Amino acid sequence: MMEYKGYIGKVEIDDEAGILHGEVINIRDVITFEGTSVDEIHQAFRESVDDYLDFCAQRGESPEKPFSGKFVVRLPADLHRKAYIQAKLADKSLNGWVTDVLQTVLQER
Repeated sequence: MMEYKGYIGKVEIDDEAGILHGEVINIRDVITFEGTSVDEIHQAFRESVDDYLDFCAQRGESPEKPFSGKFVVRLPADLHRKAYIQAKLADKSLNGWVTDVLQTVLQER
């Protein structure tokens, strides 16, 4: 995983072609890049993000932001109820409780 200006790139190896290829994974717009070495793939990633930002600026459009802070999750009704109860028992909103739980789980990794 690589990060540049808030955009996250995921890289895979194409062993047959002898190249590294990647894509930005945290937006809906498609940004791809490739190279034949680690240095090349890092450079291509940065250039692709910069090209995307320049392209958006030339068109007068706002680039897609990597994360808005909104996270919509569909849960089974029973799980939703249990989470709501735990949030209330902790004197938190459901959003605050879920944020705390996710931070705890992700810090363990």
